[in-house]
Amino acid sequence: MSLRDPPYEPPSVAELQEFLLEDRRPTGHVNQVWPNLFIGNEVAARDKAALHSLGITHIVNAAHRPPGTASFFYVNTGPRFYRDMTVDYYGVEADDAIEFVLSPFFYPTARYIRAALGMGGRVFVHCLMGVSRSATLVLAYLMIVEGLRLQEAVAAVKPHRDICPNPGFLFQLRSLDMSLERERRRRRQAQTL
Repeated sequence: MSLRDPPYEPPSVAELQEFLLEDRRPTGHVNQVWPNLFIGNEVAARDKAALHSLGITHIVNAAHRPPGTASFFYVNTGPRFYRDMTVDYYGVEADDAIEFVLSPFFYPTARYIRAALGMGGRVFVHCLMGVSRSATLVLAYLMIVEGLRLQEAVAAVKPHRDICPNPGFLFQLRSLDMSLERERRRRRQAQTL
């Protein structure tokens, strides 16, 4: 790609939704979507034996329940729930709502996952259903740390798990994609000077 090429434009939210809905396949409670990185739902999050058998060392709960909050949309686990396991727990208090701003969690969660994988860990990222909040955080990780563009990240995860971030999250991922692309372009320009 030369510096004279038109700027990269990620797919629209509608195009991303269409891509996500193509060739859907049923998935289980937990699926490995990248080496040593898993996405799953509440059932998997509560199945300590399964997590142990998968060798999970780090858990990201993207539906961490804020204190005093009704638990219908949250997964009420935490360090105490996993106290009889050798796992590290990271909670993200996120709503699966179009208007919820999840983007402030993109970089901290990506750093957490990168550190866990960097020490040879196996990371399980989950929310209630394992399709929106957790998938969004994993896609952000793949974009921030692994250098994938948004559609490439979706294409990497999709064959392993049926994911469907809500439109608000897709919009935030699209903004992240554009920001990362601007940064890549700046680095390329600096290298040519």
